[in-house]
Amino acid sequence: MPKGIVVAGLSGGSGKSVVAVGLVAAFAGQGHKVVPFKKGPDYIDAGWLQLAAGQPCYNLDPYLMNPAAIRHSFAQHCQGTAMAIVEGNRGLFDGVNIEGAYSTAELSLDLKLPVLLVVDCTKATRTIAALVLGCQKLDPRVMLKGVVLNRLGTARHEAVVRQAVEQYTGLPVVGAIPRSRIDIFPQRHLGVTPHQEHQGAEQATGMLADMANKYLDLQKIEAFMAVVQTVGTDEKPMLKNITGPKVRIGILKDAAFQFYYPENLEALENEGAELVEINAMTSARLPELEGLYIGGGFPETSARRLADNSAFRLSVKRAAESGLPIYAECGGLIYLGESILLDGEEYPLAGVFPVRFGLHRKPQAHGYTELLVSGQNPFYPAGERIKGHEFRYSTVLSWQGSQADLSLTMERGVGFMDGRDGLVFNNVLALYTHIHALATPGWAGSLVAKAKEFRQGRGVAEILKKV
Repeated sequence: MPKGIVVAGLSGGSGKSVVAVGLVAAFAGQGHKVVPFKKGPDYIDAGWLQLAAGQPCYNLDPYLMNPAAIRHSFAQHCQGTAMAIVEGNRGLFDGVNIEGAYSTAELSLDLKLPVLLVVDCTKATRTIAALVLGCQKLDPRVMLKGVVLNRLGTARHEAVVRQAVEQYTGLPVVGAIPRSRIDIFPQRHLGVTPHQEHQGAEQATGMLADMANKYLDLQKIEAFMAVVQTVGTDEKPMLKNITGPKVRIGILKDAAFQFYYPENLEALENEGAELVEINAMTSARLPELEGLYIGGGFPETSARRLADNSAFRLSVKRAAESGLPIYAECGGLIYLGESILLDGEEYPLAGVFPVRFGLHRKPQAHGYTELLVSGQNPFYPAGERIKGHEFRYSTVLSWQGSQADLSLTMERGVGFMDGRDGLVFNNVLALYTHIHALATPGWAGSLVAKAKEFRQGRGVAEILKKV
């Protein structure tokens, strides 16, 4: 039976990602089959966990997903593995309200998993014990099992903190990581640099595995893990829903477009899609497809290469004009725009929508979103409510459109403009909000259904002959 544990911190930046990725890499290096999970809306940390494990990292989001969906996904993806490591987000008890709703602590209780607490010990000694003790007392239901001390200075610093924590809390210290001058996860405008754009990503995960082997008591941490709970008889796992021949749905997947939940891709396959990965910077044109999904990412960091591939950009525009179903999120929305202005230079994009984008120094939207479908679009019925999230530094410099062209009304969040989101053109829907397939179960079926309709008409191969 697989076993699992939650890696949590006192706050964001405590070092829980370093510990979580290190644990995954170390246990995988010992020959264990490890499945990683990331709590909350996150693609970048999940990407590093995936690289360390050598298999997909799945997201568990209590705000977007109901408890049954979380249990289904967790239990299903743990099948056939030895252990599950769940990385939390923010501080252990941080949620959306004073009760800590949707927090890492709440997720650990729902999954019945113990917690390994990572604490940043910078410029503190005995106070660390008080902080850990506070976590114990705030909610005794949470199964705190051990503590990892991070960013320690001298050997004396470690000894004092270790003794204080163990004396006052009774919890064992199972790791002591010294302060390091090497920034394994360098930061940039959206946080940690994605592993796809980190030139030494494999070396970095190797360093984290070495760190875990050297400074963490892996044997004790493994002993803390609890057996993963199976789903109840009234909670059915996700089922395949494939009827008839598959439709080919393209996925732009490269350094510019990398934000895809594995669950979203699985959901499309469950509905009967054959997924075709495409590099927007090196492919000459779109291959033969019946649909296209463009996720988020960093088109701004690859703007020159995207712009230089004019033949591919033109093939996307022609396909959109001819009715190819296209679903685009955030970075995908930007790519379908007219251009992006960066440091005084304008880079042409696909030109499906008459929008010019720029990049701001500060976040323009950050957090969960709730949307009401208020206008016609290819994928969502009117009146449906959608939950998702947005995180962007991009801004709309100009748009030759009107509010009536936007099909989604923001009930929470910023959206594209004036409290709305969702640009529509033919069978294209592009929006800033990212969705999770387990929170929006009709999404995958709608995209596949549109792709089947398109195939009954004509495929994209005929369209691209004119490019």
